[in-house]
Amino acid sequence: MQFGIFSVSDVTTDPTTGHTPDDTERVRAMLTIAQHADEAGLDVFATGEHHNPPFVASSPTTMLGYLAGVTKNITLSTATTLITTNDPVRLAEEYAMLQVISGGRMDLMMGRGNTGPVYPWFGQDIRNGIPLAIENYALLRKLWTEDVVDWKGRFRTPLQGFTSTPRPLDGVPPFVWHGSIRSPEIAEQAAYYGDGFLHNNIFWPMTHTKQMVQFYRERYEHYGHGRADQAIVGLGGQVFVRRNSQDAWNEFRPYFDVAPVYGHGPSMEDFTRETPLTVGSPQQVIDRYGAFVEEVGYYQRQMFLIDHAGLPLKTVLEQIDLLAEDVVPELRRIVEAKRPADDVPLNPPTHAERVAAARTAGEAAATHVGDSVDPYTGTVAEDAQPATHAGRSFGL
Repeated sequence: MQFGIFSVSDVTTDPTTGHTPDDTERVRAMLTIAQHADEAGLDVFATGEHHNPPFVASSPTTMLGYLAGVTKNITLSTATTLITTNDPVRLAEEYAMLQVISGGRMDLMMGRGNTGPVYPWFGQDIRNGIPLAIENYALLRKLWTEDVVDWKGRFRTPLQGFTSTPRPLDGVPPFVWHGSIRSPEIAEQAAYYGDGFLHNNIFWPMTHTKQMVQFYRERYEHYGHGRADQAIVGLGGQVFVRRNSQDAWNEFRPYFDVAPVYGHGPSMEDFTRETPLTVGSPQQVIDRYGAFVEEVGYYQRQMFLIDHAGLPLKTVLEQIDLLAEDVVPELRRIVEAKRPADDVPLNPPTHAERVAAARTAGEAAATHVGDSVDPYTGTVAEDAQPATHAGRSFGL
């Protein structure tokens, strides 16, 4: 299993000192955090995408492109790439460029974001959120997998004879996650394409997360990509760790109370009981997160939010060290021991693995001329778009 950190890039006043970083300080802090995570041995760093204060991560590929040049091992990703309000043509170009620059040491997560006003800012209507996500991603895949694209859709001008450049590295697009908290249509989309599904359940009880992941797994198997337990799943999470549990509670409480993601709402006691937020010792984090596999099955990526709510950079770097030294090794051992079979993926696929799979699928396709085989998943393609299941009730 991979373990990493993600940032929502909020600019928040430190309630214990009154210091508010400016945008430049916050961006540079994020770069330092990502580099430190790489040096500490974590597997993934992901940045969100926002276009409004108090957030600063408006250009993920710029940040990740820089990090590709100054890090060595860590996978660079996004906690959200706004598939609804970004032009798929620009997404195809920018993330193929990042893939080339990083040597394939990247992936990305498609999402709709959590800021309603972003839609009119980019000329869209929030009421079209789900249709935009479906159409834009279908076009993005086409731009990555076809050298010359003719296309006509509902939400942008047609394309005629268009070639997106640069082409994906080794002819294989980046691995894509689809992130959603409450929309089964997005889980359906991920399953249809055989992509990963990440449930960023930082505000939700495990009962809800289990329901969404189970639906994705069932639909993944339905579309013929493999067994349900072979689907690629990721979870979000939040922790604040100190060697002594009470020290963690005392230190984190003032930050929790003002955090833009959940401050001024439920108490920290209620929030830690009802959501994955875990404040305490390394062993408490290990015990809590080590049990998630019992709820959702073996999954391939666990992400932690640790750099928000005005926490000073020094504290965040200490959190990374505690995760890397005291939490992740034991958590990895516990979770990987629960992997149900050797053919259940240990981690999300690497670029090299995807290249090998594409070549194998291409060879198989040559012997089955009558089938339309997707060279990137190895499955027989279907003409229809993913079903939206809009009528199915999930109690969401």
